[in-house]
Amino acid sequence: MDVRLAEAPLLRATWPIFAGELAAALREYGEDRLTEQVDRLRVVEACSCEDDFCQSFHTAPRPDGPYGDGHRNVALDAPWSGYLVLDVVHDEIVYVEVLYRSPLC
Repeated sequence: MDVRLAEAPLLRATWPIFAGELAAALREYGEDRLTEQVDRLRVVEACSCEDDFCQSFHTAPRPDGPYGDGHRNVALDAPWSGYLVLDVVHDEIVYVEVLYRSPLC
């Protein structure tokens, strides 16, 4: 296991309310396999874009290039008036895009 991943804090411990929102959105979308991952997701690295409306983060070490084969986006209905989009590689959540949301908690 990558050291950054092993030492990264759990999403549920960092932002428990958001973790619940994410799990609920995934359940509603019918993504049971992804829903099961929420409790073990780690906040590995924050997005580096510096946009004030972005609170996105990596849940796995960032790749050197594109995600490649096995990548898909999962756009979920956010429980706020913004966006919640996941990057999923081989059925593993690797990035959570959180846009236009009040501060994560």
